[in-house]
Amino acid sequence: MIKQVSNNSAVVQEDETSLRSLSSEDVSFAPKGYCCTKSNPAHGRGRRLHLLQMLVLPFIPICALIVQTAFSLNHIMLNRQEVMGIDAQVTDATNLGKVVTRMQLERSEVAFFVYTNGSTLRSNLTQRFQMTNSALESMSSWPPIYLPENEGRIVSLDKETFLNRLGEFRLKISSEESSMTEVLNWYTSVNAALLDHLTNQIKETDSSGVWRYLLAFKNLLRSIESTGIASVYGVNYFGRGLLRGNNYIYYIHHDAIAKDLLNGSLNYVPMLRDVYRRLTKTMTNYGTIKKRGDIIVQNSQRSPNITEAIDYFDSIAQYTDELRKLQKELRHQIRNYVSANLHEAANKEAIGIAILVVVLAVSPVIIWLVRNAVSTIQLYAANLGMKAKELKREKKKSDTLLFQMLPPSVATQLKQTRQVPAEYYASVTVYFSDIVGFTEIAAVSTPLEVVTFLNKIYKLFDARIECYDVYKVETIGDSYMVASGLPVKNGSKHVSEIASMALDLLAGSSQFKIPHRKSERLRIRSGAHTGPVVAGIVGSKMPRYCLFGDTVNTASRMESTGEASKIHISSEFKKALDAIGGYRTEHRGLVDVKGKGPMDTYWLTCKEGGEHRTVEMETPTYFPDEDSEPIFMRRLRGECYI
Repeated sequence: MIKQVSNNSAVVQEDETSLRSLSSEDVSFAPKGYCCTKSNPAHGRGRRLHLLQMLVLPFIPICALIVQTAFSLNHIMLNRQEVMGIDAQVTDATNLGKVVTRMQLERSEVAFFVYTNGSTLRSNLTQRFQMTNSALESMSSWPPIYLPENEGRIVSLDKETFLNRLGEFRLKISSEESSMTEVLNWYTSVNAALLDHLTNQIKETDSSGVWRYLLAFKNLLRSIESTGIASVYGVNYFGRGLLRGNNYIYYIHHDAIAKDLLNGSLNYVPMLRDVYRRLTKTMTNYGTIKKRGDIIVQNSQRSPNITEAIDYFDSIAQYTDELRKLQKELRHQIRNYVSANLHEAANKEAIGIAILVVVLAVSPVIIWLVRNAVSTIQLYAANLGMKAKELKREKKKSDTLLFQMLPPSVATQLKQTRQVPAEYYASVTVYFSDIVGFTEIAAVSTPLEVVTFLNKIYKLFDARIECYDVYKVETIGDSYMVASGLPVKNGSKHVSEIASMALDLLAGSSQFKIPHRKSERLRIRSGAHTGPVVAGIVGSKMPRYCLFGDTVNTASRMESTGEASKIHISSEFKKALDAIGGYRTEHRGLVDVKGKGPMDTYWLTCKEGGEHRTVEMETPTYFPDEDSEPIFMRRLRGECYI
């Protein structure tokens, strides 16, 4: 016979919630969005995955720091290389400036030689040529020099070719007017080519503050160059008495350019103004130079005067020498600036390398520390999970014991609210039974035999009532009390449940043999009554679920006034049973019930359609195995039992 146990679903859910305790193994069943939803971080693959995640977490900022430091170091090294390139450029510009200076001096003395008709009073050309050659040979690298040739062609000269051309040109120097123009064109084109190369180099340095110094250096060279060109025409004026044709225009043009470029240099490097002011004050003939410059600007016809030409040439040479001192001071400042930049770049590079080394050295230590910390946490989590499992097992045991003492729904409510108010039930069925002749059996038996006897019979009864929607209220001695319809109401099913259970217990007891008296069969006396009761928890130290009301007393009287191996029921029980149908009863008649007077009662005999079942059942153990589950726990989930 299959019976579907109907329980309140809310009570079942509350009870299952009370039985469940969260542990590390429950992480795999965590809700969506919970970390590590696929595996347990305390064991096996989940532990390795969790360790990997925790190692990756600090590794990300470490990698970011390493990349950032590497980029910074790369930038510092590029900056240092750029500064070193600027240093090399300054060195080349210095050497190139020396060559330009030598060429300017050579041009001035060659021009003086030509304009004075081969006079050697001013200087020795051979010595000047050697000084220029020495400056050319000291150049470590040779810039591309593009010079105009015949028919307007532009050719590129390497160092060796240029020296050959320069030597050939020096042999052709003469005092002819045409030769003078050729002299000026040759030296001017060479210096212009060298200065253009210097200008192009300076344009490439756009990421360093040294460009201002280099531009000032270049402008100062060009100013000296233009001053030298203008002085050639000045020597021509004093040596020949008049500047004819374009010579006067060229003088005005180059003199203005020289002054403008000098002012540009002083504007690029303001600190040079004080140096230039001191130079002009210390020059004894600076005022004479300005006066002679004004005379040349007027270009009045005068008699040629070689002595005055020599004085003018000497004064301009002294002035350009002072400008070259200014150039030397500027070159010294450029060298200091570049050295400071190199020193700063080297310090930054050393600091960047030190930071990168420290980061690379500390990173494994951090990873190792994080790994140890995570391993410790995982070990603690594993131990905590084991403790949680043990706690869960112990809680299950305590809940099992509690649910054997109290109804599951009542016990759950008692655990949650710590108080359960008494509840009125309009219709329930209460069943009582006791053992016939128990007093005599107990009188001739030892206490251990009595306990063993009662334990076995109650195990049998407990196993059988699990198949019905009933609740075992209590046992007192040999008295066994069961009720149906509470604490979970089941409508009118409580009548049929108690009736079927009573027949089942009667059939089971008839097959039971007294353990220490094998020849005797067990006989029980049963009684049942239907009516209203009040049920509630009584006591605080050992709380018990008790039933109160006349229904309990009447059911007890039905049992006490009954007969052995029979089920004595009241007329209320019989009416409720007839309303359901399917059971046979016999009329007993009026019975004088203590405290109630005469009552019309009946005997419950069997079910309609055949005898009640009399299959002998094995007596289960009172405490189930550790891996098994009590039947009442399965009943809470609504399972069926035969």
